[in-house]
Amino acid sequence: MAEPLLSLRKLSTGYGDFQALFDVSFDLQRGEVLALIGANGAGKSTTLTAIVGMIACEPGMIVHREEAIGGAPANRIVKRGIALVPEGRRLFRSLSVEENLVIGGEHGRVGHWSLDRVYALFPILREKRGQPAPSLSGGQQQMVAIGRALMANPELILFDEISLGLAPTVIKDIYAAMPAIATSGMSAILVEQDVTRALATADRFVCLQEGRVSLAGKPGDYSRSDIIAAYFGSR
Repeated sequence: MAEPLLSLRKLSTGYGDFQALFDVSFDLQRGEVLALIGANGAGKSTTLTAIVGMIACEPGMIVHREEAIGGAPANRIVKRGIALVPEGRRLFRSLSVEENLVIGGEHGRVGHWSLDRVYALFPILREKRGQPAPSLSGGQQQMVAIGRALMANPELILFDEISLGLAPTVIKDIYAAMPAIATSGMSAILVEQDVTRALATADRFVCLQEGRVSLAGKPGDYSRSDIIAAYFGSR
């Protein structure tokens, strides 16, 4: 098998005196979509935060393209081709829609995604390109957050709770864009509150329970009861 694009090797980290992750290990192959599932507080967002360099860990705990990057500065991680769509969107409130998108491409990585392609993916953003980002609906702001990450032309994109707080019809529209993102050649890690949707989208999954891996594999390899047991810690 080819060398993984990303490897977590006994990732253990936390916030101050609080340890959130304990020996979390998994690989992500090129072109693969991996769902990271688990109850609130399981460590999903902390895992993504560690990957993008926003929380300290030992260098060898995170390996990207055979290079240890654990604890590296976030700007270096982006330049390597890893982008995060953060929970809560975190748009630049003083900037327009288009200005938020342009900032995503400031590192100058060459690739498939451009303003025109983001607008083709989410046509409503072209219509609202000059409006302040906070004036958009929640779903439209999520589209801006996704577009901003795509503008970095990453080879790995991390989605942290992209459907949180959105109406079902909006969630459907956002997930309808996923095939176009996947066919552009990117790998992805998806943290999603809707486990059924996450498993239907992903090639493989990793379930966390209290900061530890409780189950991992292909969704079709396990029954719903297996996944529920791992999710809630009764396994």
